[in-house]
Amino acid sequence: MNKVFITGAGVISAIGCGKAETLKALLDGKSGIGSVRYLKTEHTQLPVGEVKMSNEELCKVLELNPEESHSRTKLLGIIALKEALEEAGISRHAEITFISGTTVGGMDITELHYPDATFKSLHHCGACTNSIADYFGVFNRTITPSTACSSALNAIILGCSIINAGMASMVVAGGTEALTRFHLNGFKSLMILDTQQCRPFDATRAGLNLGEGAAYVVLESAESVKKRGVTPIAAVTGTANRCDAFHQTATSPGGDGPFLAMKQAIADAGLRPEDIDYINAHGTATPNNDQTEMEAFRRVFGERIPPFSSTKSFTGHTTSASGSIETVICLLAMQNGFIPATLGCSTPMEGSAPVTHTLTGQNLKHVMCNSFGFGGNDSTIIFYH
Repeated sequence: MNKVFITGAGVISAIGCGKAETLKALLDGKSGIGSVRYLKTEHTQLPVGEVKMSNEELCKVLELNPEESHSRTKLLGIIALKEALEEAGISRHAEITFISGTTVGGMDITELHYPDATFKSLHHCGACTNSIADYFGVFNRTITPSTACSSALNAIILGCSIINAGMASMVVAGGTEALTRFHLNGFKSLMILDTQQCRPFDATRAGLNLGEGAAYVVLESAESVKKRGVTPIAAVTGTANRCDAFHQTATSPGGDGPFLAMKQAIADAGLRPEDIDYINAHGTATPNNDQTEMEAFRRVFGERIPPFSSTKSFTGHTTSASGSIETVICLLAMQNGFIPATLGCSTPMEGSAPVTHTLTGQNLKHVMCNSFGFGGNDSTIIFYH
C-alpha cells in the first residue's frame, strides 16, 4: 500500500484523559483497572477499566447540558476526537470522512429506559457516530464499522483504503466504547471475565477485565500533508484483515486468522518478519486468546519473536475501541522510545516471553498492532516512525 500519514491523535481511557496522561501512566506502569464506580451493576466484584469521570463531568468538559440525553460512548468519543483534530491543526475542512467503530453505541441510554420500551434514537451504532460528528460540524461523510473487538482497527484500515483509492485526502478514524450492563453481562455469560486484575500471557491468566474509552487518528495522503505543510507523527505502511470464521467467540487452535492478518500486513508493508521492532499484542488474558496468539506469532516469526506486550493490563479490554487506543499507545511508544510492560504477568505462560517491565531507550521504526474480534475477524496494522 502507499503510505498514509498520521498527523493527529487523541485518546481517553482508564489511564488518563489525553495523550500526556496516557504516556505518564504507561511510563510509570500504573494500571487504570479497579473497582466499579460509575456503571450501575450488581457485579461489583468484577474489576473494570473505567474512565475516571462521570457523565456529568464529561459534559462539563465539553460544555454540554448534562440534563440532556448524552450517551457515554458519544461523550468519550468527542473528547478523544477533539484532541486529535487539535493536534492535526484542523478547524474547518469540507472533505473529511469520519469513521468510528463501536459495538454498544448508545446502549447505556437504552438501559436507562428499559423495560419501558422507550428506546431513544441514540441507541444504534451509526446514530452514535453521527452525534459525535454533529458536535464538530466538519465532516462530510460518516461510516460506522461494527466488528466487535477489531472495529476501531478496521476503521483505520478502511480510512487508509479510502485515501489510497483517491476517495478522500483526509480521514479521521478510530473507535469509542462505554461500559454498559449489556456489555458486562454478555462477557460474564461467556465466563471469560477475571475477578482479579487481568494477567495477559501469564500462566495463571483467568480472563479479561472490560474497559472503556476512545481514540482517533487523523489520516492524510502525502499530497494533503504537503499542501497543509504539517509534520506527520508516523505513517501506516501495512494493513490486513482476515477472518478464520472458526467460532463465534474463540480463535482457531492454530491461530489461523491472526497468522494470516500478521503475514499479510508485513507483506503489504514490503517488510520481512525480522523488521518488526515491537508488537502491541491483542493479549486479552483469556486462556484461548493468548495461547492462539502465541501460536500465530511462532508461525509468522519462528523462534525470533519480536518484543511484545499487552497494554490491556493498563486499560482493560476496551473492545471496539481497543484497536485505536492501542494505536495511540504504539504512536507514543515510537515517539518516546519505549516498550510498555505487560502488567500482572509474573510467570509467563510456557513458550512466551512478553515484556514485563517497561523498556526505555528503544529505537522503534516498525511497530505492529493486533486487534482480533469475535467470529475470527482479525486485523493487523504496521506503523513506521
